[in-house]
Amino acid sequence: MLEVFVNAVIEDQQYNTFVVLLKEKYGDRTLPIWIGENEAMAIALSLEGIRPQRPLTHDLLKLVIDTFQAKVAKIGVEALKNETYFAKIYIESDGKLFVIDARPSDSIALALRTKCTIVVSDELMNENGIVFQGDTSIEELKRRLRNTKPEQFGDFSFNK
Repeated sequence: MLEVFVNAVIEDQQYNTFVVLLKEKYGDRTLPIWIGENEAMAIALSLEGIRPQRPLTHDLLKLVIDTFQAKVAKIGVEALKNETYFAKIYIESDGKLFVIDARPSDSIALALRTKCTIVVSDELMNENGIVFQGDTSIEELKRRLRNTKPEQFGDFSFNK
């Protein structure tokens, strides 16, 4: 498993979708994951340090976990099946480890709120990670993503 961090959340206006970019902490690759609008907003709010007046779903989940004196140990983005990413939330409580199946977007939003580690499987990063070439910017990434449908992503490359 490779430790990653949320590098950005970008909007693909052409397809009305959002993409969260998970960047290797100790490497050059980035894993893009298409997510929904609500999850993109929850992730972006957390990245910007904005706290809504009332708790969002991910804030509520964190409050429940805290109330039961549990801790989110890590989030793992671990599989890709039929063009859908799968993640797990690892929660520690009373010396036990609980593993919960979750969507990556929800897991990432929770990870940002609990400040836990986010990891991606080596296999996923090897097969789907991209490397920014030279001075590739977020704007260049947006342009390239606009021209790539999610089902084509396995063929996506930053090589010019």
